[in-house]
Amino acid sequence: MNVLIIKLGATGDVVRTTPILSRLNAAVTWLTAATNSVLLDGLTENLRCFSWEQRAKALDRHYDLAINLEDTLDCAQFLGTVGCHEIFGAYLGSNNSVKYTESSRPWFDLSLISSYGRQRANRLKLLNRQTYQELIFKGLGLRFAGEPYMLPEPIETGLSGDVAITADAGPIWPMKKWAYYGELNRRLEDQGLIVNVLPKRSSLLEHLADVRNHCCLVGGDSLPMHFALGTGTRCVTLFTCTSPWEIYDYGMQTKIVSPLLEEFFYKRGYDERATTAITVDEVFEAVMARLEATPPVARVAIIQ
Repeated sequence: MNVLIIKLGATGDVVRTTPILSRLNAAVTWLTAATNSVLLDGLTENLRCFSWEQRAKALDRHYDLAINLEDTLDCAQFLGTVGCHEIFGAYLGSNNSVKYTESSRPWFDLSLISSYGRQRANRLKLLNRQTYQELIFKGLGLRFAGEPYMLPEPIETGLSGDVAITADAGPIWPMKKWAYYGELNRRLEDQGLIVNVLPKRSSLLEHLADVRNHCCLVGGDSLPMHFALGTGTRCVTLFTCTSPWEIYDYGMQTKIVSPLLEEFFYKRGYDERATTAITVDEVFEAVMARLEATPPVARVAIIQ
């Protein structure tokens, strides 16, 4: 079989899609954003990866299955030029609109292109209790059984410690930035712990090493969280405006859910109350409990 995957970004979403590679008995072509290629190149012998700018290279064969996990018009238009027997996910419908297949309803009913409309889709997302992997696997006719993320070998940076803090939040989700990281840092250091705020790196592989080299990661629903889950690193994750239920914890994550989550669920503006609803005491106690617990026996797939 030949399978095409279109999943460009965000980077964390690309990482959490990699478990399906272990279940596809096929030659896989993956189109992704150029910055994410370093995470996919050489992951498996039957995988080739092209950046979106190189997408014409993917037209060299006919595909038995095309999996399009993007909801954008340009990806749907490109898929319309691909020779394939079956489509899972978004495709180009009539009047140049983006539709999605019946098989992919478990995921796309919760998306921006949901046939129910955005407001109803967000409500369904709030009520959903299945992980991203369960939803995608189910649509593909598979059963998710805890298959791990696949990640490349990191590039060592020399940064290590007890606790890594990832405090940044991008412009799309400013309410992910919890207000008390500085205070948490001070309290952890008062316990004699080595705490590092993760720096920006020129390579995702360096960023991956920074996460792996700590005993516990603290932060929001973000790329470092996915790196922690993919490297067997214990983590404490704060959910202020996105779904905690879509994240499969692999037995190594403590989820702290804001008491105001429903009020700010999938809202992209900013309200200080969303960033202060979780207390420092709650996060501090969760981190200490994770550090004191026996390390989990994780199923980790880092490709040498």
